[in-house]
Amino acid sequence: FLFQLYHLQHPNIARFIGVVIEPGNNNILMEYCPRGSLQDIIENDDIDLDWSFRYSIIWDILKGLEYIHSSPIRYHGRLSGTNCVIDSRFMLKLTDFGLNSIYDMERREQLQDKASFNMNKLLWTAPELLRRLFNQTKDINYQKADIYSFGITLQEIVVRGAPFEGSDLTSSEIIEKVMGAPGTLGPFRPNVSEMDCSPEIRSLLQQCWSESPDDRPNLNDIFYSLKKMNVNQKGNIMDNLMRRMEQYANNLESIVTERTKAYIEEKRKAEDLLCRLLPPSVAKQLESGNCVDPETFEMVTIYFSDIVGFTTLASRSTPLEVVAMLNGLYTCFDTIINHFDVYKVETIGDAYMVVSGLPVRNGQRHAMEIANMSLSILKAVQEFKIKHIPEEKLMIRIGINSGPVVAGVVGIAMPRYCLFGDTVNTASRMESTSFAGKIQISDSSKQLLDQFGMYDVNCRGEIPIKGKGMMITYWLEGATLDSSKS
Repeated sequence: FLFQLYHLQHPNIARFIGVVIEPGNNNILMEYCPRGSLQDIIENDDIDLDWSFRYSIIWDILKGLEYIHSSPIRYHGRLSGTNCVIDSRFMLKLTDFGLNSIYDMERREQLQDKASFNMNKLLWTAPELLRRLFNQTKDINYQKADIYSFGITLQEIVVRGAPFEGSDLTSSEIIEKVMGAPGTLGPFRPNVSEMDCSPEIRSLLQQCWSESPDDRPNLNDIFYSLKKMNVNQKGNIMDNLMRRMEQYANNLESIVTERTKAYIEEKRKAEDLLCRLLPPSVAKQLESGNCVDPETFEMVTIYFSDIVGFTTLASRSTPLEVVAMLNGLYTCFDTIINHFDVYKVETIGDAYMVVSGLPVRNGQRHAMEIANMSLSILKAVQEFKIKHIPEEKLMIRIGINSGPVVAGVVGIAMPRYCLFGDTVNTASRMESTSFAGKIQISDSSKQLLDQFGMYDVNCRGEIPIKGKGMMITYWLEGATLDSSKS
């Protein structure tokens, strides 16, 4: 018999290695499975034990039990959640089968002292086997007793708990009720609610732990029932894990793709916003992590404008109306400057600053670009209507100056592309000393525009400029040729 037991081999049974028989010390040595028992898996809340996983476990138990029933040993005799173990390859295997005479003898010896015997070990045992252990001898159908034990193990899997989970009785009291002790009502079995599993599983459980062994299904019936319940289930725990990993990998790939698209879109928006705040060439350098060094531009033309009587206009309006008015006006300006080779530096309150000739140099065309843009803006302002004060006519004054500047990025938290040099100050003075509806230009800008021979420029004369003394300035009245890009 030991020879037959030694040669039993199946993927779902642990290999028998040897046995030690000594008075009071009977032991069976079987294959070691390092990943614990089924009970360990059931009690581990970190494991997502969905029904696909559970069917794989049930399937492995049945295949191991089927092999044992068809082998020379004929039955297991000690099937339980603790005797279903997981090897290093995540294969579920049945262990502690065979040599039941040794186990029964050991149990009887231990049962002589019930106080020291762990009655939990008997919770999977069929009632007829319990009666036999307690010397109530009777012919036993051991394979049907295995079916009962399978039913209790299935209950563990269903409720993810111990046998008879939820009962307030002790193990000894449960055993007595299962045996049908005098004074007890009917066969006592675990309670499995309709919320725990499907009606088909509950029906199979009740059949497996029927009081009469003849009413219990055989393995073929159980296989057939489970196939009908889960026609798509294939493979063991390892196969199920591999499928789950593949599904997880596919899902992860989908998530990565989706989030990559979202990242690219957000990156595009961030780059677009950065390019609105800074010149594109400067923005690209910052994106690459490079330091943007200040750069000298030998000749550019700078435009300044502001609203005449803005303080008075603002006092007659609510803050929201002021914001709406400036947003409408500057949206109009922004649309116009898109038609010219210019760069909008900033807006501060009612002040609007534009430059041409940087960050991309354009030869001597910067004066012409700013002049044409100024004429277009002045024309647009004449047609601009203030929504909350439609009868009020909006007026702006414009100043233009040409000369060298230094440009660079200032700040870290909110970096700004700023211009530095006397050219900027003079352009600001051209605006502040200008008149409503007029474009005042400096002598340097006038000299550049004269090269094109198409602008109507009149001398204003000599006027005092703060910080500069007396300066001769000019009015840009229009273009003699229709070279405007507006």
